[in-house]
Amino acid sequence: MSQYIARLGRRSPAAPPRLRLHRRPRRVAMLSVHTSPLHQPGTGDAGGMNVYIVELAQCLAAINIEVEIFTRATAAALPPTVDLAPGVLVRHVDAGPYEGLAKEELPAQLCAFTHGVMQAWAGHRPGYYDLVHSHYWLSGHVGWLAAQRWGVPLVHAMHTMAKVKNASLADGDTPEPAARVIGETQIVAAADRLIANTAEEADELVRHYEAERDKVAVVHPGVNLSRFRPADGRAAARARLGLPQDALIPLFAGRIQPLKAPDVLLRAVAVLLDERPELRSRICVPVVGGPSGSGLAKPEGLQKLAARLGIADVVRFCPPVGQEQLADWFRAASVLVMPSYSESFGLVAIEAQAAGTPVLAASVGGLPVAVRDGDTGFLVQGHDPRAYARVLRDFADAPHLVDRMGDAAALHARSFGWDRAAAATADVYTAATQEHRRHVRSHHG
Repeated sequence: MSQYIARLGRRSPAAPPRLRLHRRPRRVAMLSVHTSPLHQPGTGDAGGMNVYIVELAQCLAAINIEVEIFTRATAAALPPTVDLAPGVLVRHVDAGPYEGLAKEELPAQLCAFTHGVMQAWAGHRPGYYDLVHSHYWLSGHVGWLAAQRWGVPLVHAMHTMAKVKNASLADGDTPEPAARVIGETQIVAAADRLIANTAEEADELVRHYEAERDKVAVVHPGVNLSRFRPADGRAAARARLGLPQDALIPLFAGRIQPLKAPDVLLRAVAVLLDERPELRSRICVPVVGGPSGSGLAKPEGLQKLAARLGIADVVRFCPPVGQEQLADWFRAASVLVMPSYSESFGLVAIEAQAAGTPVLAASVGGLPVAVRDGDTGFLVQGHDPRAYARVLRDFADAPHLVDRMGDAAALHARSFGWDRAAAATADVYTAATQEHRRHVRSHHG
């Protein structure tokens, strides 16, 4: 292998420099250890990152970069490989028990997962994968080793960071362990390039993890604009979902865990109805999603809270739904409410806006990039339910706000297409490949 790397570093000087320096990778090994791109977002550990990986991989394949996604097998009956789309292959790797393994227990399975990745690679000719792109810190550790072994660049996307999450924990949330902090620090040092969702995330990588500024590239995630679009409008979506036509419908969509703060929405609704009891007959609050992470300990906690607050009659709990139906929930809503404590980007905010719905969100993480405050929605500092209740009251009193902001939101979301994100990611791959070759040459020159 070292001879192969050495040969890579001593390319014939006759090769045209432009071609040699700017060649994009043809095939990328994408790693997603803890969550499968085939899983339903909004359940367990499946969320925005699943959507991100699926959409990005499909758009990369469309510009002739093949993607193989390695993920942990979570059932014995799963086939070893699944064709997700032309040019996108999902490989199921056996690592640990199929069922009931919490994300916190996965570090112990990284060795077995790495073994599975290496086995797949061993069946190919040398140089089969041109680059490794790992998602989340667990995958980063496998990616670090694989990239080193294969003599290829490592591109890593954090998605969330332990130090950032621990700095803004919700009540009752569990801090991220020291092992994760150490792991993330090692990956930041090892990666040829780091992809951040926003400029703020890039700053956090530099500030908290001492990332080299020129190794960090900002690529905004995209949205599937053919799926998330205003379509036939709010009234039709409400009719399909059996929702009242003239109601104020503040929607929560996502995993039910303290980090996402669905309780803040329920408390805000209770404050609103205390002040304006006449609104009770025309408000409906759907909560679409399943418990996850630290919310799994008390899966019925939110239902109990609704009953305690005396608003169980206006809250409707719905299990997670597929992307097509989620788009309908967004269209039907008056406003999507995202009171999260931490959010690396907030993909759901862009999806809702693309469907023509304004967003009321906490001003954290990437949400100030996703939402244009006062134009496509409202940003709130902090998590005081009264502040969210004030905005909900504005929507109740001025129903035209929903349509005006919804139109602006749909327009704003159009600049977040996945094709744009894939093109920017491909540029990061090219830069990482150049950097890697320079590094190899300096060691073998």
